[in-house]
Amino acid sequence: MRRRDFTIGLLLVSAARSLRAQEKAKQHRIAIVIPAGPVDAINETGSDPLLRHLYQPFFEELRRLGDVEGQNLIVERYSGEGRPEGFSDLAREIAGRKPDLIVASTNPVALAARAADGTIPIVWIGVDPIAAGLVTSLAHPAGNVTGVSLFDNETHAKRLQIIKDVVPSASKIGYLTPRRAWETAGGQSLQRALQEVARQLQLSVIPMLIRESTPSEYQRVFAEIAPERPDAIIVSDIGDLVPYRQLIVELTGKSRLPAIYPYREYVEAGGLMAYGIDLGELGQRMADDVHEILNGTKPGDIPIYQATKFQFIINLAAAKALGLTIPSALLALADEVIE
Repeated sequence: MRRRDFTIGLLLVSAARSLRAQEKAKQHRIAIVIPAGPVDAINETGSDPLLRHLYQPFFEELRRLGDVEGQNLIVERYSGEGRPEGFSDLAREIAGRKPDLIVASTNPVALAARAADGTIPIVWIGVDPIAAGLVTSLAHPAGNVTGVSLFDNETHAKRLQIIKDVVPSASKIGYLTPRRAWETAGGQSLQRALQEVARQLQLSVIPMLIRESTPSEYQRVFAEIAPERPDAIIVSDIGDLVPYRQLIVELTGKSRLPAIYPYREYVEAGGLMAYGIDLGELGQRMADDVHEILNGTKPGDIPIYQATKFQFIINLAAAKALGLTIPSALLALADEVIE
């Protein structure tokens, strides 16, 4: 009996060790990288409402799928601190830690991550991945990158039309975006699309290119565009700008320029209008991609998801401050009108 009990005990200990080993083996580690802003904003309760709008549904969806931070999921957070020249070094540092997957926000971050290691799966959020060279096809990305697309060129066409409806006399539109995004293949595709729509609306587009996402750089760009006397401004969807949205709104206000922004959080900061995607939808889709990849699906087999939900928001207080009257037809199209 004693020998039998001893044998059973050994079997139980062995089974327990095996179970612990299996549980440990199931634990995954992912790295989330943003181009600018504090790393503590990459969570469900961060102080930045726009990033919270993206990452709250992201983490909620992961939990629903059984991927729980602190249990079977380790999450490492990184920021490029608004300095593109450091993205490559940061990407190499992250790749050297060998995470199971990298969640990369914006094209330059994803490109740097892929260049650092072409085998680590990447779930990306950005724009025009084919033109950027991240994937070869939306339906069959191939390689180690998949993810979600913020917009297509038609989104900017819509923004130009809205600006023309609000300011019928407009002839020059400033376009605020990072220089590196404007000069890439994807940026050149966007330039052509903007210029084509602008010609149809009898507008010209003037690029307002920032070298890095810092307060002094935004101030420089707005000071340099002043002599051009633009009639309005379109702010790019690029993630580098997001942490500085309050400053951008203040600078457009001081310039007495109507502006249309990509996200509602700009309007909540006092901006005039926003037309863009619902970040919550994309956060959820990113989580779905992460879960699939952690469970064995190759990123190249997961189609790129393109946003389907868009929001149009108008701030009447901002319009009044600028002396603008928003056409009733445009107000009727808005998803939300802030008094």
